[in-house]
Amino acid sequence: MNNLSKADLKRLVCEVLAEMEVDRTVPICISNHHIHLTEEHFQYLFPNETIEPLKPLKQPGEFASKQQVTLVGPRGEIGKVRILGPLRKKSQVEISKTDARKLGIDAPIRLSGNLKDAAEITLKTAANELTLPAAIVAKRHVHMNFKDMERLGLKKGQLISVEIDSEERTTIFKDVEIRVGENFVMEMHVDTDEANAANITATTCGKILSH
Repeated sequence: MNNLSKADLKRLVCEVLAEMEVDRTVPICISNHHIHLTEEHFQYLFPNETIEPLKPLKQPGEFASKQQVTLVGPRGEIGKVRILGPLRKKSQVEISKTDARKLGIDAPIRLSGNLKDAAEITLKTAANELTLPAAIVAKRHVHMNFKDMERLGLKKGQLISVEIDSEERTTIFKDVEIRVGENFVMEMHVDTDEANAANITATTCGKILSH
């Protein structure tokens, strides 16, 4: 060590610090409009059917199903909106602000599961149609497990900032809420409006900024 030059010593210190630095990288998932249904509402819209997986999602146990519905609002419709599984205790429709304008509804920004003041929306299939106060614009959030949360020194429900390093549109998203689950896989969810604004692609990653 005594034979090291100042330049070599500085390089060695930098390398050690780099190894010690917490990895704050988070993959970005672009969340298109989709629907969560209860067993009762699923059976009403798809009589005598069971929810049929099409492909798995990154979060364990979750999947995109083969079943789709048409969303109907006062000013327009959006077809082929996919149902995600498994079925839930509450039905919920997640759309973007652009979708809301197309449909002619005023959907509030809410964390998934919070349907306070949710907009009324009609779900239509070949068999039936159902009108529910269930439409929200999903608040951007990061999924992580408890080990990730501890490693990053964060808390459940905390609002953080995430830097998106995308080509020609580097963006910092604030007001990103942390969602924690035992088996959650680290992943940030943004809607299609946010993804387009920041030029996010399927391979884009973000960096959780120090708080």
